[in-house]
Amino acid sequence: MSGRSAGALAGFCALSAMLQTLPAWAQDVARPALHPESITVSARKQEESLQAVPVTVTAVGAAEIARFQFDKPEDIMTLVPTLRVQVGGPGSGGSISLRGVGSSNLSAAFDSAVALNFDDVVVSSMRVLQFGFDDMRQIEVLKGPQSLYFGKSASAGVLSFNSADPADEWEAGGRAAYEFEERGYTLAAYVSGPVTETLGFRLSAQFNDIARLFRNAAPGAAHPVRGEQNANIRTTFQLDPSDRFSANLKLNHIRFENDGPLRFVVVDCGANGMADPLVLLSGALRVPAGYACDTSGKQYFLPDSPPVLAKKPPLGLDNKGGASFGRSQIWFGRFKFDWELADALTLSSVTGYFDQSAHEQEQYSFGGLFQGVGFGLAGGLPRHDLRQVSQELRLSSSYDGMVNFMLGAFFETRHIVYASAQQIAAISLLGADPITGSTYDWYKRFITDTDAYSVFGSVSLQLSETLELTAGARWSTETKDSVFTVPYVHALLSATPAFVASGFDSGQIRFKDNDLSPEASLTWRANRDLTLFGAFKTGFKSGGIDNSAFPSATLSGLLSASPAVRAAATDLVSFDSETAIGGELGAKTRLFAGTLTLNGSIYYYVFEDLQAQHFDPLRAQYVTTNASELTTKGADLDFHWATTVDGFSIFGSLAYTDAQFTKPYVADPDSHPERDINGRRGARAPRWAGNIAADLSVPLGNALQLGLTGNMQFSSAYFTNDLALDDYVQPAYVLFDVNVSVGDPDGRWQLAFIGKNLTDRRAVATSGSRTYLPANGDDRVLDLTRGRQLSVEASVRF
Repeated sequence: MSGRSAGALAGFCALSAMLQTLPAWAQDVARPALHPESITVSARKQEESLQAVPVTVTAVGAAEIARFQFDKPEDIMTLVPTLRVQVGGPGSGGSISLRGVGSSNLSAAFDSAVALNFDDVVVSSMRVLQFGFDDMRQIEVLKGPQSLYFGKSASAGVLSFNSADPADEWEAGGRAAYEFEERGYTLAAYVSGPVTETLGFRLSAQFNDIARLFRNAAPGAAHPVRGEQNANIRTTFQLDPSDRFSANLKLNHIRFENDGPLRFVVVDCGANGMADPLVLLSGALRVPAGYACDTSGKQYFLPDSPPVLAKKPPLGLDNKGGASFGRSQIWFGRFKFDWELADALTLSSVTGYFDQSAHEQEQYSFGGLFQGVGFGLAGGLPRHDLRQVSQELRLSSSYDGMVNFMLGAFFETRHIVYASAQQIAAISLLGADPITGSTYDWYKRFITDTDAYSVFGSVSLQLSETLELTAGARWSTETKDSVFTVPYVHALLSATPAFVASGFDSGQIRFKDNDLSPEASLTWRANRDLTLFGAFKTGFKSGGIDNSAFPSATLSGLLSASPAVRAAATDLVSFDSETAIGGELGAKTRLFAGTLTLNGSIYYYVFEDLQAQHFDPLRAQYVTTNASELTTKGADLDFHWATTVDGFSIFGSLAYTDAQFTKPYVADPDSHPERDINGRRGARAPRWAGNIAADLSVPLGNALQLGLTGNMQFSSAYFTNDLALDDYVQPAYVLFDVNVSVGDPDGRWQLAFIGKNLTDRRAVATSGSRTYLPANGDDRVLDLTRGRQLSVEASVRF
């Protein structure tokens, strides 16, 4: 840990110790306690106590979500030190990593190594990270492989969101917030209660409008100030006709709009300290970069001038007048029931439906200044649609005897359309297509249909009153059928041998793989205050066909009569499955009469064929590979202390992570065979990270209640990319959040001031090479985390 991080931690601990000297005049009030004792989690697809389940899991309850005004998935990082959430990107639209393991945000074909679980349904799109969430009951972060209970997309962990259900009595509430730094406001409301004795109802809605997410310094920018809007609405029905049957239906609709999918992106000018020019048309044209090499997050340079973007797209596509934009919507439905077929024998069903449509336009040259105007060059006009239907059935027992079991089956079908008109080769600088008049380079369509089946089961043996052995496995098979078509290629490109011609059709490209993922855990619940566990785990994430490939002539091999040539061409657009194996040891304790919970674990996992991708700026194409081997080991520790001062608690976490490549790995063997990063640490894996927080409730007479909550998050340095030994390193940093509230002791109303990232410290989430670099150029694109947010919020509850 750096000296700065250690000093900040020591100062925060000193403040907490000082608060301990306060007289015990605080009292228990309606303000919810942030204590894990009563928290239950569904880490093994059944409700279990957080303190008893043999899984390393962090649970963030509704009280913490409200207190820190969490309304975006990226907000959770402040309380989970090994979690990294990135929002934005040209392909999947976002990425998640946990304990140094994650998946690229460049390709919409990649599943996430950290599964996204929404109300018991694993969704396959990272674009949901762009959307806000509201009316959450609990958020859970499961660390390490979770393939047995959550399937193929959980090789590194699970980020699970659980929304609130209908209340037993009628209630309603609302909140309104205004944020000063980004000039955004949020309106949210809900109503909930019993319609009849057996039917419950809940309706919630939220609208968020940010007017000034950041300022765009590019001269002539279409959006000098970029903003975004988000609207969520959810309806929930709970049916309990008998003691043996319950059903729950959730229906969601989410809409999201922005002024371009790129958010907090800046350019670092590398070791040479200068902005490298943009080199175009094989070096025939050099355009000044224009940006100021400011990586502080105070200035952004995103050329998105409408005269450049408004060129004619192919085949009648709508580019919305040329300015950058982003528009997405999701329809999500989930029907779940639990049916007690006999005493201690329950059949559970979860049916999920997910329908996403996303349409956007952006410039990805990250620079370019021509006659004093920002000159956008590398552009994309993609549409990403995904329809997913899934069904899971589980039969589980809860006998009083020695043996219990869970048996299950799962099916998922997906239809993905990723279509994009692109300006990468900058051929429009030489003129429009003489046949169609279009000035885009090409228009490509990838259609992928996926069918995934799996069966799984586990058996729990109660070897004694305190000792439990659980073992199980999941067998999975997945088939992906892709078709790659190129309806249009600019005539000046198709006339060269480097590109396919208009009308290219690859025919069916198939990927299929099977996997068996076993798991076992041994749990010793010595007493109410001590649980020890050890777990052996494996993980699996299927490979597939990459839909970010450009229509280069190498794809012509897919049509070859030679099996060897077809196989070689298929390899260029495919990636292998990713697997993990390892385990962890953990302890969950309650100390000092239950006032202090202290949970810790150590782990060791080896990931084979880690799916990776980057953009090669010299060849102007995406490179998809499988990293040979990444080994991640470390320790997690978290605590919660309900101090001797009533209403005052301290909680936090600490993580040590050692993630490094343990076999030779060259990300781009064709262009840079010398870049073997074997032995180097993995990206987004700080050696030390953690947080410490304090919460205090103080009565102000009989009619008011004062609440104070503070959180400090710290991280040591980490790599931000997996390309070379000299990739950009994010230095150590410390962030501070605070909540100060006053309100009714019974929670009927509250006014709050909420500050996030008070010192406005921006960290780099990921990095990559800038497009159109000269041969000796070293400029890098840095994707920053969000800056300071200062909000006031009023809330009421009836």
